This record gives sequence, C-alpha cells and structure tokens, in this order.
Amino acid sequence: MSTSPPDQRAARADDPLDRLPLRERKKLKTRRAIQHHALRLFERQGYDGTTVEQIAAAAEISPSTFFRYFPTKEDVVVSDEYDPVMAADLRRQPPELHPVEAIRRVLRDLLPEMLDGGDGDTVLTRMRLTATVPSVRSRTFEAMRSGTQAMLRDVIAERAGRAPDDLEADALAWAVVGVLMSAMYAWLDGRVGMEDMPELIDHNLAFLAAGCPI
Repeated sequence: MSTSPPDQRAARADDPLDRLPLRERKKLKTRRAIQHHALRLFERQGYDGTTVEQIAAAAEISPSTFFRYFPTKEDVVVSDEYDPVMAADLRRQPPELHPVEAIRRVLRDLLPEMLDGGDGDTVLTRMRLTATVPSVRSRTFEAMRSGTQAMLRDVIAERAGRAPDDLEADALAWAVVGVLMSAMYAWLDGRVGMEDMPELIDHNLAFLAAGCPI
C-alpha cells in the first residue's frame, strides 16, 4: 500500500500537526519527506534490503542529514510528531477532568484525524513493519517509554500539581500506554480492523478509568 505524498498531507486543512509552531512545522516537512521515501522503499524492496544511503538519495539529502532527523534507520519507522500535539491538547482539557477522561477526549478527536485524514496509509505501513521487523519492534518499545509514556507522565503530573517524577503519575501513564499497545496487538493479531482502533482504544480507556471491573 502506498503512502500519501508528504506535500499533500502537509497541506491538509484538518491536519492536527498544523497545530504545531511554525518552526516545528518546517522541520516536520523535511521529516515527512524522508519518511515517505523510506516507507516507499521498504514496501518495494524490503526493510533489510534498504539502506540509509538509498533513502537519502531518494529524498535528495545526504546521509548525515538523514541522521540529523532520525538517529537510526528504525526511527524513520517509529518516529512521529503526534506526542507534542497530544500534550498540547491535554493541557487544554478542563482541569477537573480525571486524566484518563482527558486522554479519552483528546484521542476521540486525534485518532480519526490521524487515520482518516491522509496518514492512515502511513500508520498502517509503520504498524506492519513493527509487526514483522524485530529491530523496529524493539525500537518501538523504547520509543514508547522515552516518548509517549514520558509525555503522558509529565502532563498527568502537571495537571495533578505533582512533581514530574511522581510514581503514581508514572504508573498511570504506563497503564495508558498498555491500553494503546493492547489495541495495536489486537490489530496485529487480526482480531480487529484498523477502522475499529479508535473505538477499541476509547472502550479500553473507559475500562481503565472504571477500575478495570472484570
């Protein structure tokens, strides 16, 4: 399955990444171009059969420029820019909301934008590579820890008036990440379709907020 050209995705009026600051959007344009060419090559000739040099040549950049945007080849699959968008949207939620309910509200808007607004093919390709390439799968787990989980921990602690290293905020952030990973594996195992992911994630977050009554 092909990915949408980065210039078309960047121009979408409903692109949630347009909510990023201008400087970040400029860097995003280059990152998306590199990722677009990388995913196209991975689909055509396989992940292991594609080199950083080939990706750089396709994107008309040098290998050193590639590594300025992506520390490893795995990162070109794993990395996205939605964590800052999610963090900003979480900070705009009413302070009286429980953190999990605030996350539900944000993801109800953000996930359909990601999957239906033009990035769905890219998300699907990245998830397939995560499922089939061990080094990408390993890097995905590390990125979740240092990226999404850390972002959620910091915002949850901030909203609760706690220290950034608060252990309960950390535990709740890991629980939310577990919900996201559970949905991803349900798709990878063929138990749900990609179109079911937003509803499944929302259901599982509600289950978490209710204290997991099972």
